[in-house]
Formats: sequence, structure tokens, C-alpha cells
Amino acid sequence: MNQLVVKPPATRPIHPGVRIGHVHLKVANLERALAFYCGVLGFEITQRYGAGAAFIAAGGYHHHIGLNTWESLGGSPPPPGTTGLFHTAILYPTRAELAEALERLVKAGVSLDGASDHGVSEALYLRDPDGNGVELYWDRPTEQWPRAADGALTMFTRPLDLADLRRAAGGPDARKDT
Repeated sequence: MNQLVVKPPATRPIHPGVRIGHVHLKVANLERALAFYCGVLGFEITQRYGAGAAFIAAGGYHHHIGLNTWESLGGSPPPPGTTGLFHTAILYPTRAELAEALERLVKAGVSLDGASDHGVSEALYLRDPDGNGVELYWDRPTEQWPRAADGALTMFTRPLDLADLRRAAGGPDARKDT
């Protein structure tokens, strides 16, 4: 096994415009994965590579998620206690869009592993059909982030009020304010 050699931190931080561009997931069944990511979550296929891979995205981007069976066709999820990806986080632009995602999950019968308010964001946690962790979330505006008196960020994890979130989408828990 290779040992990681940790070097001193860079003298200059990475450019603030750097972003994670996409994630590429190994799946056991491409059509099943597409049914979840496109059929349930609403991503669109931007390109297919035969029967073994596809790129999917939102808003016309080339790809946010790559799905492939090149090394995993018919495979099973890694067992607990092993290393790997904890979850893929999908950022929604507004709370209403996250609420719509929750409605899609409910309609499709997809169960949640959890739902949390982190102060800076609200998040839904679930598993895709291959057992990969998925986080669906939206970020609150930075001026609403919880901070200590010295300005330090004070994130937390509290249960997310799903009924309140569903009201943001006008779902079955919606009610008129009186």
C-alpha cells in the first residue's frame, strides 16, 4: 500500500473561483441509474457512450454527472467500513427548487436517510439505486449564515422541518397563511 506523504501547505491558497466540476460514478446498471438521476431527479442526458456510460446535466451544461459500468457492471456497493465517496452533493439554486426535489422523491417513493438544517444550508440525504450517497441541498444567502461574535462560521446540524420545506413547493403539506 502506498503511503501518502503530506507536504507543508501551499504558500498561496487555491484561486477562489475554483469549483468541483462534475462527479463520475461507477454503477451496476446504467439504465437503472438513468431512471433515478433523470427520471426522478430530473437531470437530462447530454451524451451516451454506447451501453456502458452516459453524461447527464442540468441547464445545458456538458455534464454534471458521469455514470458508467466500465468496471462495475452488475456489481454491488462497497461494504461498510471501506473507503470511497461519502456522497455526491447536488446544489439547488433556491429553497423552492430543493422543495421541488423533495416532492419528486416523495412521488417516486424514494426514502431519505436524513434531512438536516446546517445553518448555512438545508440538506436531504439519500442513496441512489447503487447505494451511492446523495445530498440534495441549497445554500442560504451568506448574510444569513450563523456566525460567532468574532465572525467565525458556526455551522450546526439540526433536524430539517420537512413539512415546512414541502410548503415551499406548494406540496401536500402546503397551507394558506391566514
